[in-house]
Amino acid sequence: MIKTKQQNIKRAGFTLVEVLIVVVILGILAATVLPQFTSASDDAKESSFLQDLQTLRSQIQLYKYQHNGKYPADGSTDTDDFRNALLLSSDKDGTTGAVGTKPFGPYLIGNIPPNPFTGGSGIMIVSDVAGTTPDESAKDGTEIVGWIYNPATGELKGNNAGKASDGRQLDEI
Repeated sequence: MIKTKQQNIKRAGFTLVEVLIVVVILGILAATVLPQFTSASDDAKESSFLQDLQTLRSQIQLYKYQHNGKYPADGSTDTDDFRNALLLSSDKDGTTGAVGTKPFGPYLIGNIPPNPFTGGSGIMIVSDVAGTTPDESAKDGTEIVGWIYNPATGELKGNNAGKASDGRQLDEI
């Protein structure tokens, strides 16, 4: 029997069905893996938020202890007074000066940490922290507000709504 040229050609490549099966499998894998990355990102933001909130609150308490029971920016509605109290050195009476020129502080190095949910490190000075509704579009001068603070009581909370992974409202933590 004599073979023709067409009979000697071997098939190479994948069939359409094989390619479709691979695409479907990759789609299923992507659908199961991507939500886990999104959840991890939210968990990281929440963890960073709680850490920053704890740090700010503890430094406010340290300031109070070293300044005769007065909180940073006590009696002031100027957000710069709060920043200066935590970021500069100060005397027992709260007078601030360059870092290293006074006996107390700085309580934070660099700047106020940004709220990871809003990206803002601005401060909103209020008289009732618990009763203040978060406003994620609010600005402190030109900066987005990340934190809500009462200088009379030392209360501080994040300027963001939403729920934590344990179900608590983020603005009530």
